[in-house]
Amino acid sequence: MGNMSTVVGDGGRRGRSVVKERVDEAMDTTQVAMHGGIKTVGVEQLCDFSGNSVLCMSIVTWNMNGKVSDEDLAELVGDNRKFDLLVVGLQEVPRCNVAQLLQETLAETHSILGKAIMQSLQLFVFGPKNSEHFINGIKVDKHALGGFGGLIRRKKGAVAVSLSYKGIRMVFISCHLSAHAHNVEVRNSQFRHISHSLFSKNQNPYARPSHITVWLGDLNYRIHGIDMLPAKRLIKKNLHGMLTSKDQLLQEAERGQIFNGYSEGTLAFKPTYKYNIGTNNYDTSYKVRVPSWTDRILFKIEEFGNVDASLHSYESMDNIHSSDHKPVKAHLCLKVQKLEQSTPS
Repeated sequence: MGNMSTVVGDGGRRGRSVVKERVDEAMDTTQVAMHGGIKTVGVEQLCDFSGNSVLCMSIVTWNMNGKVSDEDLAELVGDNRKFDLLVVGLQEVPRCNVAQLLQETLAETHSILGKAIMQSLQLFVFGPKNSEHFINGIKVDKHALGGFGGLIRRKKGAVAVSLSYKGIRMVFISCHLSAHAHNVEVRNSQFRHISHSLFSKNQNPYARPSHITVWLGDLNYRIHGIDMLPAKRLIKKNLHGMLTSKDQLLQEAERGQIFNGYSEGTLAFKPTYKYNIGTNNYDTSYKVRVPSWTDRILFKIEEFGNVDASLHSYESMDNIHSSDHKPVKAHLCLKVQKLEQSTPS
């Protein structure tokens, strides 16, 4: 990547050919790559939401920047309501009842199964109406991080919901980690503390682990090692796939510091932060933020087997403009081979 700007600026045929080859390789969503602890997985053909052996989830994370509208929430959950579970993780939530607004938006098809709230950091799990008999073992937990972010509706930490749905044990963790590019080691430490603390109190030593753990949120890892203007030029030319080597989250995973054993979809969408509010234009303020993939969804399937996961979309929602972050949505399906009897936890 050291001669990246030279190659991009080369007007010759060979320069363009090299760029095309590199971009095609970086943006190919059918490839599977390893970044230390994280496996980058491609997007498979769309799931038809059918079959008794498949549980489909729509998972959304969004830093709301203290603003909300009914139109944005309707766009967030979408019109296709055939999924089994809808998981919504929100950060910097304004002082209003977002749970009620989401429930009103989903009133015809889904009801809330579980929620975890810590000031402006909130997590909701919705299921089809009358699906309560499929649910058991619901638990919630939270882990607060230091600082005064809660006073300005920017609470840092994590909230989590653990539940069993149709015999599949799942943990969802929505987090908001520390900001700024130089705080990468702080974020690594926060990830580890959250991982070790959630659901650790009064833990049943005989309880079986979850089949799947999903992390979502504003993880705040940045694009580092390139200035704002060169990064913007690459994005404008749809060459943002070349920025993944500068992504702190993937770099730290490759070092073995975070997210060992997790999977994530290919970063085929543009960086989700920081935008001028009301637009699809990146930050033009004095802060000169380098565009970054701060908002992520990762998942881990436990090794004891019986459950496989397939990713059917991983994308940003660029038509929502009320925040300086774009929401990120994933469509994840679980294929069940054979489930053992549940043990009370």
